[in-house]
Amino acid sequence: MELLLFKKPGNLNKTIKKIVVITAIAIILLAVIRINNPIPHNHYSNPPLSNYPAAGLVIPSPNQQLININIAAQDIKITDAREECDVFAGEWVPNPDAPYYTNDTCWAIHEHQNCMKYGRPDSGFLKWKWKPDGCDLDVLNPFQLLDIVRGRSLAFVGDSVGRNQLQSMICLLSRVEYPIDVSPTTDEHFKRWKYVNYNFTLAYFWSPFLIRSDERDPDGPTKTGLLNLYLDEPDESWATQIDEFDYVILNAGHWFTRPAIYHEDRRPVGCRYCQLPNLTDLPATYAYRRVFRTALRSIAERVKFNGVAIVRTYAPSHFEGGLWDAGGNCVRRRPYRRNETVLEGSDLGMYKAQLEEFRAAAAGAKKRFRLMDTTAAMQLRPDGHPSRYGHWPEEKVGLYNDCVHWCLPGPIDTWADFLQHMIKMEARIWYMERKNIKMH
Repeated sequence: MELLLFKKPGNLNKTIKKIVVITAIAIILLAVIRINNPIPHNHYSNPPLSNYPAAGLVIPSPNQQLININIAAQDIKITDAREECDVFAGEWVPNPDAPYYTNDTCWAIHEHQNCMKYGRPDSGFLKWKWKPDGCDLDVLNPFQLLDIVRGRSLAFVGDSVGRNQLQSMICLLSRVEYPIDVSPTTDEHFKRWKYVNYNFTLAYFWSPFLIRSDERDPDGPTKTGLLNLYLDEPDESWATQIDEFDYVILNAGHWFTRPAIYHEDRRPVGCRYCQLPNLTDLPATYAYRRVFRTALRSIAERVKFNGVAIVRTYAPSHFEGGLWDAGGNCVRRRPYRRNETVLEGSDLGMYKAQLEEFRAAAAGAKKRFRLMDTTAAMQLRPDGHPSRYGHWPEEKVGLYNDCVHWCLPGPIDTWADFLQHMIKMEARIWYMERKNIKMH
């Protein structure tokens, strides 16, 4: 084959012209791809981890046998200052770049949280992000997060607010890839999705009380049903299924306001508003505390579970002017500042009970328990609920003014920012532990 330097002048000119044409075509194609890229690069402070060494292996699966430290976990951009920063304490600040998806671009939004579809007239509630005191919290980079969790699995366990979080996550990641449904059952309460290009699995386990429960009376004293809650027995529908997961996020909350009979050691010990003779009326916090004690104990006793268990804290509702069934509504259109509201009453009681049980379980535990403390941030967002914009005006629904769940897109999308930070921190912890092992 002839070398270019020894070609004749005529052939040389033809070759140069071909190179110029090919280069021009390549530049045009790159420009088209860049224009159609769904995420402007300047929305993120860090490039995707695919630009880093060993990107697909930044976090080893907790369920894998670890031998060599060959992962560049230090490439995850978390400074020592941010490692010491409490990302859950802060304020909401304007974010003109949000939202990062819409109800037109994401199919995963539950109808009752699809606020824009059902005519919510304002959009200012979408234009905020969480700013921790003393550091910054990166907005979710879907490319980076999917790269980090390549080959991993994440399960959401809990109630409809947990499902709300899951659907937010699917919408945020949809800018890179949509998952396929790989559920082993047609039951919508137990779903699995897979991101094929990343071998990443998301799962959802419906368990609003986290423990075993059943219906005692479909009507009950308030016509909303009367339940049996077995406070010291975990719900096996999730508790026996988590061994394979690398991350499990637990949540529970607003269902505990319902009338219920509380059982311990297979016998009734009291109830909440059951109006039955010979049963002491107990506050919801009595059950809430014991439920998290039982759930966390169940995880601690799972011999084959080697993942990270994350407790997502109580997210307050924002009914004003009445209770949920007595005309209460949430009509505010901006976040509170910290000095404008305070967590109190039953919300404070639920949060404290959950926090105390988490700390007791985490103290000296061999399992990795982590806290996603969203309570303070969400206390400041009375503007983020669907209110009456989760259905058509003429529809009959159980919760007409919904001040419990969160609009999608909306403030709950920030929980993905928290989760991304926590997963990065987990990588740092793993790296430092393995580094110390190697040094000794």
